[in-house]
Amino acid sequence: MKKLLIALALILAPLASEAQVKTPQASPKGYIKQTVGLTDVEVTYSRPGARGRAVFGNLVPFGKLWRTGANENTIINFSDDVIIDGKTLKKGKYAIYTVPRIESWDIIFYLSTDNWGLPENWSDSYVALKTTVKEDALPTPIETFTIGINGLDPNFGYLDIAWENSHVSLKFEVPTAKIATASIEKTLAGPTWNDYFAASQYLFQSNGNIETARNYVDKALDMSSDKPYYVTRLKSQIQAKQGDKKGAIETAKASLASAEAANNADYVKLNKDSIAEWSR
Repeated sequence: MKKLLIALALILAPLASEAQVKTPQASPKGYIKQTVGLTDVEVTYSRPGARGRAVFGNLVPFGKLWRTGANENTIINFSDDVIIDGKTLKKGKYAIYTVPRIESWDIIFYLSTDNWGLPENWSDSYVALKTTVKEDALPTPIETFTIGINGLDPNFGYLDIAWENSHVSLKFEVPTAKIATASIEKTLAGPTWNDYFAASQYLFQSNGNIETARNYVDKALDMSSDKPYYVTRLKSQIQAKQGDKKGAIETAKASLASAEAANNADYVKLNKDSIAEWSR
């Protein structure tokens, strides 16, 4: 009987571990992804409801640091540097903390994003940017805490935070003109050496036109100032495929020397093996 009970326990244990009671979160997860100009902005946050409670001045005290939501940190991620209140906020991920007041809110972008609510030990050195915005009273209360990205323009957007009868809006500027201008200049300047290298590598690996591959790799080497070992390695392989083993060996030796200078053991071995093979 004892053995039977042990066997049953072993069978039922995995089933018990898989049985999970699923219930809705009191403050469900919210997610926003919005492109502003050419910059991607993402916000992940939890959305508590008022549920008949007085929120600001009660559930969320005035003048005190607030997690700006519920549960884990409310996190915002910018794909590019942005300008807020004349100050640069570097691209990356931040926790949003706020200090609500009757007429204004402080909004804080904090570097540590793995806290449950407020950090156990607040550090001013983690404050990437802090600014103050005007509070607007809403005529109709909002039941569920809401964050949005609105007022979209190619050069700016607004981070909106609203709950109960309170709303604040923070303008952030995005570097659309800078990104677009750089893209235009790069495109009009023509392909880079790395573009020629990528095209040559594709043709070689896909058994495409080997003469075109050779032309592209030569252009890549002509345009690059340091003649990378992986580019000269590709040229040697193309030369060997064209039947020019003598030229392939010389190019492989140049690649070998560069790989040794860069301490890249993989390319050192590849070149040595190829030189030995082509020298037979």
